[in-house]
Amino acid sequence: MDLTGTSPADERGRYRPADGADGALPRVPLVVATTLRPEGITGVHTHFTQLLAHLAGTATGTAAGAGATLLTPFSWGGPLRVPVFGARFALDRVSPAAGVAWYRAGHEAFLRRALRRYLRSHGDCVVYAQCPLSARAALRERLGPHQRVVLAVHFRVSQADEWADKGLVPRDGRVFRGIRDLERAVLPRVDGLVYVSRWAREAVLDWLPEAAAVPSAVVDNFVTPYEPATPPGPLADLVTVGNLETVKNHRYLLEVLAAAGARGRRVTLDVYGEGPERADLERRARQLGVADLVRWHGFRRDVRDRLPGYRLYVHASYSESSSLAIMEAMAAGLPVVAGDTGPLTELFDDGVEGRLWPLDDAAAAAGVLLGLLDDEPARERAAQAARHRFARDFTAAAVAPRLLDFVLGVPARGR
Repeated sequence: MDLTGTSPADERGRYRPADGADGALPRVPLVVATTLRPEGITGVHTHFTQLLAHLAGTATGTAAGAGATLLTPFSWGGPLRVPVFGARFALDRVSPAAGVAWYRAGHEAFLRRALRRYLRSHGDCVVYAQCPLSARAALRERLGPHQRVVLAVHFRVSQADEWADKGLVPRDGRVFRGIRDLERAVLPRVDGLVYVSRWAREAVLDWLPEAAAVPSAVVDNFVTPYEPATPPGPLADLVTVGNLETVKNHRYLLEVLAAAGARGRRVTLDVYGEGPERADLERRARQLGVADLVRWHGFRRDVRDRLPGYRLYVHASYSESSSLAIMEAMAAGLPVVAGDTGPLTELFDDGVEGRLWPLDDAAAAAGVLLGLLDDEPARERAAQAARHRFARDFTAAAVAPRLLDFVLGVPARGR
């Protein structure tokens, strides 16, 4: 089951409103709580900014009519934030794990005070927490069950694993165990859980089966649809978007380019994103002889406008809870080539909106890639299917009402 104690799922396992619901949402304030900055490039940022943008455009009678508020650690503290948050950089030079612990503790403390100020001046409301730290802060500061807490599960398995994947926290070290302990204490106590994929739900329940008792829903991420402009001139070959981190596996994309080159094919790749792996990736591209085929664009705010200028979107990440980058590529009409990992096959079907390729055999992956690049009718069919799948499953109009129906409608749990 992808849903417990609430409404049924659709044929793809996603949450949908209960039969007979008229779509009206409770007039109750919604508070989005996050330990992140108000603006950023992560998938979590996209999730809550898209939700708030949708609410800003909805009619009264929804949460927007009652008020939707974003609270972050930067909502409280003024100048005091600078020395507290800045101390992390000094700690990082001594111990990255200590820096992570300080970052988490400081950001939770400031968010908790922002929530305290808000919750003590309001009655009924829903806090939509974007991470377990945010949920714990809300649980500690709420005045009673009339102030409900719903947690969005954006992380892969556990946030401890994500910090470990970045190389900042030793796996099974003290900080790693502390993050797991926090999640073990918080997830079973919230009023509801929102998973952004079936895979994310299964990954959490595999190590934390107690969370199965919490009412939950699987609701996809979503992005605002747009009308991509037709690019001038011929299309470039490949594009990928994502932070340059080990888990995103950009190194493999370089190996696939080299394997295509061994077949006498020069395939270009444009990379949008920045991160700690960039220098190593550039060095690896030179070693493989593909440096002239790769363009490193760094972070670009206009990346969505650039996507229509490519023939295929490629993805090599081996661990995701979902992928907004794939959704945005499909919105731009790009066929997707990605590995059969995590929740990615929940986003597109092999042979329809794109192709699956192996993540352990660059030569075979190059064959899959070139097979689609060299078959323009098949590529165009996949492009049309990608546009259709996006419009059906991943727009704000298609998804946001289902998300709000669950978040605002989940009842308070008995205490």
